[in-house]
Amino acid sequence: MLILMKSNAGADQLEAVAARVRELGLTPHPLQSSSRTVVGVTGEYNGLDPAVFSALAGVSKVMRLSAPFKLAAREFHVDDTVVDVSGVKIGAGQKLCIMAGPCSFESEAQVMAIAHAVKDAGAGIMRGGLFKPRTSPFTFQGLRDDGFKLMQAVRSETGLRFVTEAVDERSLALVEEHADMIQIGARNMQNFALLKKAGQAKKPVLLKRGMSATLDEWLTAADYILSEGNSQVVLCERGIRTFANHTRNTLDLSVVPAVKELSHLPVIVDPSHGTGMRNYVPPMALAAVAAGADGIMVEVHNDPEQAKSDGAQSLFIEQFTEMARRIPEVARAVGRDF
Repeated sequence: MLILMKSNAGADQLEAVAARVRELGLTPHPLQSSSRTVVGVTGEYNGLDPAVFSALAGVSKVMRLSAPFKLAAREFHVDDTVVDVSGVKIGAGQKLCIMAGPCSFESEAQVMAIAHAVKDAGAGIMRGGLFKPRTSPFTFQGLRDDGFKLMQAVRSETGLRFVTEAVDERSLALVEEHADMIQIGARNMQNFALLKKAGQAKKPVLLKRGMSATLDEWLTAADYILSEGNSQVVLCERGIRTFANHTRNTLDLSVVPAVKELSHLPVIVDPSHGTGMRNYVPPMALAAVAAGADGIMVEVHNDPEQAKSDGAQSLFIEQFTEMARRIPEVARAVGRDF
């Protein structure tokens, strides 16, 4: 439910509306945008007469949101959200963001070599897994806690920001403490307890789309984070499972404009997981830029053939450098800034 306030409504009237929402056992979400002030209402309000709110002083209109997602809906938040990752901004009107790095941190030499290379090529945020939820329990599971020391060393030397995945509440606390952005991976998109904890964190959250998730399910998962008070959420399309077998997943670039239409949240694209094949990553990354994505996330390795995870989809440093060189050309061609 969405309560639209009159243009001349005062702060006392806004608080009175929020108080009434709380009295009914619901949760108010006041929001001031460039053109209006609204109070989003979440909770079990089936059967509640909107007149309960429409009669309050300062209220202009009460409307029900038809979509299953509420706080992520553009109806709720008409302005595009811009997410700030320790000074690197992601969203409409901002320069396109490049996140790049290895699937997994493996050693100091590996991480430092990749960090310097991706920064020189234009990346602002480094990706790198420390806790790896692998399909097989017998494969490399990441450096885990020890990887944070490498992260701090690379940050001090290069100034890069970091995004890395949290797989449970313990790792989330560590990622919040040491990284600049918390990643919730595709396998955990509907781990609702973890989403709620991410919503209570003080760091931005990158929410990857589940491997079989619809757009509605993805945005409703974002609501779990938003409803806990964390408004800094970036969506990441990383491919979904279909009947196709020529790539690891099917990269759904059509979801980018769909997200832009239905939601205020920024959206980036991960063509590495979306294709699973390094030679397909650059063209799909460029296509994502043309489709309107706010950023791209790619895997880069200094020796992909010896990578402990996802070597087949990791770009050689030279490939990444060439791809990064071409991104501004595509951005300018479609009227975007880089």
